[in-house]
Amino acid sequence: MRAAIFHAAGRPLAIENVPDPRPAPDQVIIEVERSGICGSDLHVTEYGAAPDGTILGHEFAGTIAEIGAAVRGDWQVGERVTALPITSCQQCEACTGGLPGLCPDNIFTGTTLLVQGAYAEYVASRASMLQRLPAGVPFAQGAMVEPLAVSHHAVEMAALRPGASVLVIGAGPIGAGVVLFARLAGARHIVVSERFAARRERALALGATAVIDPAAEDVAGRFHAHAGCRPQVVFECVGNPGLLRHAVDVAGIRGRIVVAGVCLLDDTFNPLAGLLKEVTIQFSQCYTERDFGAVIDAMARGEAKPEPMHTGTVGFAELPAVFESLRAASPHCKVLIDPGRR
Repeated sequence: MRAAIFHAAGRPLAIENVPDPRPAPDQVIIEVERSGICGSDLHVTEYGAAPDGTILGHEFAGTIAEIGAAVRGDWQVGERVTALPITSCQQCEACTGGLPGLCPDNIFTGTTLLVQGAYAEYVASRASMLQRLPAGVPFAQGAMVEPLAVSHHAVEMAALRPGASVLVIGAGPIGAGVVLFARLAGARHIVVSERFAARRERALALGATAVIDPAAEDVAGRFHAHAGCRPQVVFECVGNPGLLRHAVDVAGIRGRIVVAGVCLLDDTFNPLAGLLKEVTIQFSQCYTERDFGAVIDAMARGEAKPEPMHTGTVGFAELPAVFESLRAASPHCKVLIDPGRR
């Protein structure tokens, strides 16, 4: 099969012919119809955090091509599916509690040679992680279920009440998804703080009620002018140092902060600022099978329409250059790979 191979930091992905994957007894092989480029893929390759020969890609959808000998259930070759990109131990506290994404021994698809990813014509997945795609959910949407499940999980963690006033910091793929699901959860005011104009426009298309340019405007003042109050819930969806402090400062009395952005550096904030308002800080990482199912159901009902997030589709010929271009500020939100595109 053809696949995009990561060799080393500073080198573009290489399109190569590699052996087709074979299913372990508990796996299926999926013929990839679409896979998504994630910001974490860019970080992994920038810092050389994956070994030479890794096939990236943990956001994907396709059809079952082969089924392992020990797979249980009524799975059939040709079924349309996506999957949680998780290979967990199935025995620890997280796994037995229905939180396989928090398993300390989890092997995340597309970050290691042990479980190669979906920047390829075929990808292996543990059958227990499969999720069917209804006929009304196209593969392009199916490949966005994984990042949208991250957003759905964050909104679930926030326990939003109908009529809530929400601030979303950052309108990349995760922040954009938070806007979509906060709207479905019944939030009244969904204000997005985002530096890039194209992302602000995209947030409005997904259901934001107002947008703020934090480089030019006072976020707290603009939020209050729009909503008439301070944020009851703040979603931090960027992960840059300093934003946790900012979230604590702008949150309202007994406000809840849900941190979905991945910050790889140490950060600080003044606890007194949170103490005086009894602010709650909740970290949100990964997702559950329930989140995947909820996203797919919302898509099938026509309630979740993520098309504004889909800003480009590339084949293997274009992938290395487009992948590198995403390291800089870009108007793109979610770029998908079509392995069959020539």
